[in-house]
Amino acid sequence: MRWGSHPKLASLFFLGLLTLLPLGAGPSQAAVPPALPLNVPSPPWRPLERIGDKRLQAGLEQALRRRELWRSLVETRKLAVSLVDLSDPRSPRWARVNGQVMMYGASLPKLAILLAAFQSFQDGSLKETPAVRADLIEMMRRSDNEAAGRLTESIGLRKIESLLLGPRYRFYDAKQGGGLWLGSGFVRGGERRPEPLQDLVHAATADQVCRFYYLLAYGRLVNPEASRQMLKILAFPDFHNKFVKVLEQTVPPQRLYRKFGEYGAHHSDSVLVWGDDWRRYILVGLVEHPQGDKILEELVPAAEALLRTGGQKNYPR
Repeated sequence: MRWGSHPKLASLFFLGLLTLLPLGAGPSQAAVPPALPLNVPSPPWRPLERIGDKRLQAGLEQALRRRELWRSLVETRKLAVSLVDLSDPRSPRWARVNGQVMMYGASLPKLAILLAAFQSFQDGSLKETPAVRADLIEMMRRSDNEAAGRLTESIGLRKIESLLLGPRYRFYDAKQGGGLWLGSGFVRGGERRPEPLQDLVHAATADQVCRFYYLLAYGRLVNPEASRQMLKILAFPDFHNKFVKVLEQTVPPQRLYRKFGEYGAHHSDSVLVWGDDWRRYILVGLVEHPQGDKILEELVPAAEALLRTGGQKNYPR
């Protein structure tokens, strides 16, 4: 069955399952991956920057060189990819190409609003009402700009900025090439606070978006329960494009945690895939090209070929 062939029916069916099964569970308990968020103490848990893997890195670089267009985009810093293998939660592996290259992120920085909302629930500055919850779902699954604008106004743009810059998360660091940045609330006429390096109001790097999902997978955004709730909101993606167009063929929607962005030639996608066996990973891609949709689609099988074989794969030249 193709999970995306009847999206409304599939969403209702799997939403019902969520009330019966733990997060990450599916109908066949024999093949169910560990529940998210993962409970791995520190140590052995390590931050993203300490889990780089030479074999996976070599494989990713080789995969991105094997097509002339991809190679050209990498060399001109218009294609960035970050990949984490989570098949062994106690020993994850990371590789990236142009991971610190900041690009226009379109709707991808709505992830920052999601985090700021749950941080605000914790400190009491924002009340978690049904209307706020509905806006979070509309913003993440359907990329609704009006919902994003209402949430940004309620939280405050300066508070979101402080959260991204602060020492706890460090999602934006000018000394490291920038990162994840939200400088406006996706509505016309609102406050604008561009980031200092490229004057972008909505920016992202593959590395920092990857860190967002990595921390989320291990329950380290706000706290484990908040991370679990954020994962539920990110599941059941409504747009069946880019990464999801490929992934929905093999992974049910309640195990795809995703946010994408698109504006003109700027395309981005990010996903935490929580399938069976080796198909448990984080993939982030940012590309500036008119065929960005197709490029991101084709990144999925390239990444999965590496994960399925454990790392480096010999591609024909």
